[in-house]
Amino acid sequence: MSNMGTPKFLSGYRNADLVKTALGEIHKRMTKPWSLMEICGGQTHAIMQYGLDQLLPDSLELVHGPGCPVCVTSLELIDQALWIAKQPDVIFTSFGDMLRVPGSDGDLFSVRASGGQVRVVYSPLDAVEIARNNPDKQVVFFAIGFETTAPANAMAVLQAEKMGLKNFSILAANVLVPPAMHAILGSPDNRIQGFLAAGHVCAVMGYWEYPPIAEQYQTPIVVTGFEPLDLVNGILQTISMLEEDCVAVENAYTRAVTYQGNQAAQAMIKKVFEPVDRNWRGIGSIPKSGFGLRENYRYFDAADRFDSGDIKTEESEICIAGQVLQGLKKPSDCPAFGTLCKPQNPLGAPMVSSEGACAAYYRYGKK
Repeated sequence: MSNMGTPKFLSGYRNADLVKTALGEIHKRMTKPWSLMEICGGQTHAIMQYGLDQLLPDSLELVHGPGCPVCVTSLELIDQALWIAKQPDVIFTSFGDMLRVPGSDGDLFSVRASGGQVRVVYSPLDAVEIARNNPDKQVVFFAIGFETTAPANAMAVLQAEKMGLKNFSILAANVLVPPAMHAILGSPDNRIQGFLAAGHVCAVMGYWEYPPIAEQYQTPIVVTGFEPLDLVNGILQTISMLEEDCVAVENAYTRAVTYQGNQAAQAMIKKVFEPVDRNWRGIGSIPKSGFGLRENYRYFDAADRFDSGDIKTEESEICIAGQVLQGLKKPSDCPAFGTLCKPQNPLGAPMVSSEGACAAYYRYGKK
């Protein structure tokens, strides 16, 4: 690796030489095969975009984790969102990624095409403003995301309360990373030997929750960012620990992440939300892996405000998104990949989301 020129994938990247040096160190230090999981879909896309998977040793397997909140939002919640969005006098607001995520029968885009008032917003506070300007409508915000979006979701609820809005609610769908790591590492099918933790989540939550996980499962964890240099440095630190038979949690993203995280944001989350059991699409129920509204703010819970009845869900019979999200299979293992399932006509959420592994494979030609 050290005798090669700058790989074509990194041409024009300002830190290409540093990436090349770190890649050379990874090649030198690896003496046995290892399997690492990048928990975040944004990291998966960066790895594919810059061809890092092709520059790393062949004996190093990068496993793509369930780090795409759009992808793991349960089918029950998607179907509930579709039902609410179809109701008269409802303005249903959501981030754009959610519009093409397939439910049992259609998606939010098709609801909008059929006359439903479905609007794309860039912040939950936009939805609060829509509610203020439309007092005769019920405005619902689809509150998806990992811990990263939870502070803004909490702020929207607090703002709606302060403004006395009776026509605003959220469909709570936030999911949490540490419980998902427990579920993956505790599975009898687990083959993950090291984790690359999501830097944006840790910027909010810190990484104080991770040392007990590393110790319990004897699995090193390294917090890293999303640029090629962040990722290869994170991989290098993880490989170094594995080769030295060392278990610890390290931070390779110090410019954005501290051990304690953003404590003001955590306090806001804690004020509005509490941990609840949550179903993850393709994975199942993970204890205390979501945020639900506390009793004091239950008035703003769209699931309580709208009785959608007994929803019958139905997944695609050929989509293997669940196995992809658990790191058990690659997107290209799916018989529908790139044929029956494309971003324009997805069978599963990982093909439509900007953080989905299937979308990454399709966009960057990984067959």
